[in-house]
Amino acid sequence: MPVGKFLDEAGSLSFLVRQAWLSMRSAIEAELKAHGLSVAQYATLMIVHENSGCSNADVGRAVSSSRQAANELLAGMERDGLIVRGPHPSDRRTQQITLTELGRRRLEEAHPAVSRRENELESTFTDDQREAVRVWLAHMSQV
Repeated sequence: MPVGKFLDEAGSLSFLVRQAWLSMRSAIEAELKAHGLSVAQYATLMIVHENSGCSNADVGRAVSSSRQAANELLAGMERDGLIVRGPHPSDRRTQQITLTELGRRRLEEAHPAVSRRENELESTFTDDQREAVRVWLAHMSQV
């Protein structure tokens, strides 16, 4: 499809980032399917692995979703045996989230496939280009 007036103007950056995300998500989703995980579940497993004991709200913020959407995702993951939610030692309203052995194993099994696919997706970039993209994305994530 040809690029028109609107896609050539300043607003196109947001559109391109969205298209890149959707394309990348689709590619990663295909890898994760073999491991019985969705992109959201994989991201949550990574977050909980790095921040054991985090809360529902912490996960929601990390994946940029509402607290309710994060709670629904976590409830499903708990039913599937990937995580456990338990009481917080100092806040009765907050639950702490930890990975189960199954959750840890799924993350460890899926991670190489995701890494391999991500490397394939950026194989045409130079090291400097990869670094520039990461710096830019990290910066834009903090805006």
